[in-house]
Amino acid sequence: MNIIRKLDGIDVIFRKAAVNENSPNYRVDERSFILKKGSTHREGGMPLQSDVLVERDVAVTLRDGVTIRADLYRPVEEGQYPAIIGWSPYGKRGGALNNDLFGHPTRMDVPVDWEDGLNKFEAPTPAYWVAHGYVVIAPDSRGAGNSEGDIHAWGRQEPEDEYDLIEWAGQQSWSNGKIGLTGNSMLAMSQWFVAAMRPPHLAAIAPWEGASDIYRDTACRGGIPEFIFSEGIFGRLCGHGLVEDIPAMTATHPLLDDYWKTKISGLENIGVPAYVVASWTNLLHTGGTFRGWSSISSTEKWLRVNNTHEWTDYFNPENVDDLRRFFDRYLKDIDNGWEATPRVRLSVMDPGNRDTVNRSEVAFPLKRQVTKALHLGLKDGKPVLTHESQAEAASLSYDVADKEGVAFSITFDELTELTGFFNLKLWVEAEGNDDMDLFAFVRKRDSNGKVQECHVVTDRTHVGPNGRLRVSLRATDPERSTELEPFLPYDSPVKLKPGEIVPVEIGFWPYGIRWQPGETLELVITGTDLLIRPEFPQLPPIPTLNKGRHIIHFGGDYGSKLLVPYIPGA
Repeated sequence: MNIIRKLDGIDVIFRKAAVNENSPNYRVDERSFILKKGSTHREGGMPLQSDVLVERDVAVTLRDGVTIRADLYRPVEEGQYPAIIGWSPYGKRGGALNNDLFGHPTRMDVPVDWEDGLNKFEAPTPAYWVAHGYVVIAPDSRGAGNSEGDIHAWGRQEPEDEYDLIEWAGQQSWSNGKIGLTGNSMLAMSQWFVAAMRPPHLAAIAPWEGASDIYRDTACRGGIPEFIFSEGIFGRLCGHGLVEDIPAMTATHPLLDDYWKTKISGLENIGVPAYVVASWTNLLHTGGTFRGWSSISSTEKWLRVNNTHEWTDYFNPENVDDLRRFFDRYLKDIDNGWEATPRVRLSVMDPGNRDTVNRSEVAFPLKRQVTKALHLGLKDGKPVLTHESQAEAASLSYDVADKEGVAFSITFDELTELTGFFNLKLWVEAEGNDDMDLFAFVRKRDSNGKVQECHVVTDRTHVGPNGRLRVSLRATDPERSTELEPFLPYDSPVKLKPGEIVPVEIGFWPYGIRWQPGETLELVITGTDLLIRPEFPQLPPIPTLNKGRHIIHFGGDYGSKLLVPYIPGA
């Protein structure tokens, strides 16, 4: 049953949180004890590298009197230490989400001994961090587990609560007054929101693949509502109260209205040092992570773009060591030379060959990037991409039930790297409908014509650069748009009239990908989402409003083209 709550003057739908009475996280267990060095806390897990003082279900009172619960993992030696927080509603112990849940043969390439059995989902491992002189704080956010209240998602309430926890931690007797934030996915998303509030004790953040604009990044990318995945997340959140019903709000608020505006981080207000991690292949977070890194005001910020999955990258011991060097510098004031770290480290995907990893750059987008246009056209009756536009107008169409749609291609005769944002400019028409949900993909075919997808983890791949658009929301804001990054307000739908041909821009999230000589770039335009979530490959494509046929116009007065970020000298 839906329950309506008024938040900042907006009617917001809540639902009852899930119940998991068998979870150790669902009952208060206030006590302190010491775990001994060398002990393990799950079969095959990482042994503790030092003795660890555990304080369970510590009560923290928020500004409105609500009490949340947190587990603390501390060094046993007396002293003042920095703390790192992984904030989420997923459960500090025995939560409903964990890396064993997904039924993947290699746990999404996260070996069991990369975790210690104490860490919450997508959060730091106490076994490692306590041994290196940090306090790890694993809170249950408001309403989660045995914390009081209802679970809120971003907006104002959740970052205010995290702000209060940061300030509480910074004033404890064991604290050196410096607090850092770390964690992946939802634990990264929360960082963008709370850091924008500038808590005085917050000294550094490390958002590891996290959306920063919930409408544009996760709920309605391209203006197309997507609530199947969010149902799988928000339907699993456990607590004694209610949970903000993001799937229901997505279904009932398909435009970027006042509700979604509360879920856009004030990135420009963030000024603390930041270690930001992104990937090209994340179906939720790529756009928001790059936006976050480029938009924050921090002068001390670093970007690393990996070539694998968010969990694989977050728990990889080499990357954990790298993150510790960052935190040692800004939470412990250790002069360890961190500032010499390249401001940008990129991976470039090369499916079928060898990816480039950790290539040093000074900026993103790359300063040597050249925008090139690949025009849609026909050659000998076959759809192609060419460097020159064709003089004659033409069109191709597809039935929306045909998930392959239409494909245009170009074969490269030299090594070609495209790294950055892509923008697909099309002229389109709907036959038998007054709207269109368009999906566009750039994929690679090898010299034998075989599709080569980008490797993510064992047996899971990613198509390549992609974008999507609900055509009724095609309006752009010229003042905020650039050649490769159109900015769409998504607030004023304009339906199509019969026979009307309209221009649209489909901005792609950034990507870094390379073609060897003789390999082919194929642009696929379709009415079906071809992306498959590596965590949940069983999920169906997102629902669309498509029916009838889609017509793609090009040539002559219809300058349909794919703008690409060409990197010379690759």
